[in-house]
Amino acid sequence: MTNPQIDFRRAKFLISAPDIAHLDKHLPGDTGVEIAFAGRSNAGKSSALNALTEQKNLARTSKTPGRTQLINVFALDDQRRLVDLPGYGFAQVPMAMKIKWQNALGEYLQERRCLSGVVVLMDIRHPLKDLDMQMIEWAVASEIPVLALLTKCDKLAQSARMKTVNEVRKALVDFGDWVQIEPFSSLKGTGKAKVLNILNEWCHPDWLEDAEEAAE
Repeated sequence: MTNPQIDFRRAKFLISAPDIAHLDKHLPGDTGVEIAFAGRSNAGKSSALNALTEQKNLARTSKTPGRTQLINVFALDDQRRLVDLPGYGFAQVPMAMKIKWQNALGEYLQERRCLSGVVVLMDIRHPLKDLDMQMIEWAVASEIPVLALLTKCDKLAQSARMKTVNEVRKALVDFGDWVQIEPFSSLKGTGKAKVLNILNEWCHPDWLEDAEEAAE
């Protein structure tokens, strides 16, 4: 059976929070479905979110990497949410602030039961850095599906793009079906349809479908 198509253009800002405790104060518990977007601070997370939802200003973009300092939540409907996590790695901020961000990131990923999938965004010119691999390994170990999104693919010629995609697929082959790899361009829209199909699938886990049917 084909899942109903979620209209990602309806995404709207819900809350910014420094940690899970603040999320729980403003959300109806650890329920429904959340899809997290994670990546290095220069991977283009905000641009990708804006492109996928066709909203220029849903997620704040900046020429200065590392502006996403909080857990930002966007509602798709009453049950489904997109979550923009603090960027890791690159940001030029004091070490104490980096540690605070990483603690919030780790706490969310380890304790959020409604997490249905993780999009790990990587600049296609610099994929699979240590922190990217740690993120992918952690998610798969926790049986959470991963989309390895190779952003800014318009920066490479087609041949170089496919060469990198194939190299990344080879590097991640041991993770099997838990990890999907797609090239993506926020500027050109490359890969957008495939990414939306993956996100739509994650928005319809069996347990949520059963709960919705029971409520009807």
